[in-house]
Amino acid sequence: MITTATAKAFATAWIDAWNSHSIENILAHYENNVLFYSPMIPLLQFNEQGFITNRTELKKYFETGLRTYPNLHFQLQHCFAGIDSVVLCYISVNGTLAAEVFELSENRKAIRVLCNYAT
Repeated sequence: MITTATAKAFATAWIDAWNSHSIENILAHYENNVLFYSPMIPLLQFNEQGFITNRTELKKYFETGLRTYPNLHFQLQHCFAGIDSVVLCYISVNGTLAAEVFELSENRKAIRVLCNYAT
């Protein structure tokens, strides 16, 4: 089970990593064999499937996102703790409300991520 303190620590570190634009700090939150799903993947023309299956490709995708949105800044709204999962609700690029479900490994790194955006 993920404690509230663990969820908040993950959320703070993840938001700070993104706001720093440091790709290495961002990637530190993901396992090598991560499964990452996002509707932004096809929108950024990274691939048509909308998912990524490893951290090497995730790095390339995140670099694309950081280049596309050089002023990217996330603002945490809510954090939810679950059984081996954390959900972050935050303001994303262009003021879009986003929610991401992070299934965490024993190392407390994301093994599976589901990204969702308000329409």
